[in-house]
Order: sequence, then C-alpha cells, then structure tokens
Amino acid sequence: MVAPITRLRPRSAHYYRFRTRWLVPGNTAEVADVLFDPADLVRWWPSVYLAVRRITPGAPSGVGARYDLHTTGWLPYQLRWRMHVTRREARRTLFTATGDLAGRGEIRLRQRGPDVEVNFDWRVRANKPLLRHVSPVLKPIFAANHRWAMARGERSLLLELERRRARNADELARVPAPPRRTPIGIMPFAVSAGAIAGLLLTLWAFRRR
Repeated sequence: MVAPITRLRPRSAHYYRFRTRWLVPGNTAEVADVLFDPADLVRWWPSVYLAVRRITPGAPSGVGARYDLHTTGWLPYQLRWRMHVTRREARRTLFTATGDLAGRGEIRLRQRGPDVEVNFDWRVRANKPLLRHVSPVLKPIFAANHRWAMARGERSLLLELERRRARNADELARVPAPPRRTPIGIMPFAVSAGAIAGLLLTLWAFRRR
C-alpha cells in the first residue's frame, strides 16, 4: 500500500530539498515532450529509472495520471514510489510523490536564446527505513547520490534530443546509448577506504528493512 502524503517538516533529518538546473540546446516544446512523459523514462534515463508502470491514465493533458516508479542511484539501495501528476502546462509540470519518497516536485522550463533552462524543485521526505534511520549521519551522501542521478539525467536528455533530431539512420546510429548505472565501487567523489567500508556496512544492515 502506498503511504498517504503528510505535512512535510523541513527541519526533520529525513527531509530533503533538491534544486537542479540544466541548460540544454533546443526549444521548450521538444524538451517538454521528453521530460513530461514519465512512461518513457526507463528507455532514455536507464541509469536511474528501472521500471515505470502507469496506474491511472488521467486526462488527455496528463493531469491526474499516476505512475509506479522503481528508481536507483550509485548507492546500493532502490526506491519504490508513486507519482501523481497534479498540474501540466506547456512549460511546467507538478506532481506529488508517495511511498519510499513522500512530497512534491516541479519541473519548469524557460527558453534562454538557443537553449532551454530546466529547473527541478524536489521537496520530499525519505520514508524508506534505510534513508529515514541513517539520514542524520549520511544525509550528505544521499544528497550526493541525488546529484549523481541528475547529472546522468542531463547527459541522457542531451542524447535523447540528439536521437530525436537525427535526420537519417546513419545520424541515429552515431548517437551513443544513454549512460547506464555506474557500479557501486566507482564513487563520484573521493572518500577514504574506511568511510566506504562503514557506509556499505550501514547500507547493508538497513537495505532490507
């Protein structure tokens, strides 16, 4: 059963606010066509989205649609949560999250000359026991995990836009595949061997709770 949304408490240890900005070449319509379609995330952003299943189709605009998502990062844990699209505009979409993550998110697009500025605003509480219990100690590590995921998303979006712009089979064949999940042993920042061992032991203790 998916947990209901409750009032977020920004001061709680397992509350997170993530704000990410991308700048990609193109126009808002083509970027929205990619980003505002949750059902296609597994194909073009496979390093993070392991599975997406639409539960409720919603209106033709996409408002009201619900999706069950299975996501991951470079850390050895996975999240299962449900997205509910609450608003959809040409350059903006809002949604709520329930499950291992509970809260709300927004994606806003803005044309900046030949580029599109993509702004993500995530305000969530970590409900998964692994994250909830060790957030007071490992919150910076979990934040780094999110930054890794978003960096992979930016690269994946650039490649997806290239694929959609390809004019023929040869151009399409030259576009690399999107990045896959990095093995756990390849950390995106330098930490000591002792810190890695301590982190992995902690994650192993809580990952099945």
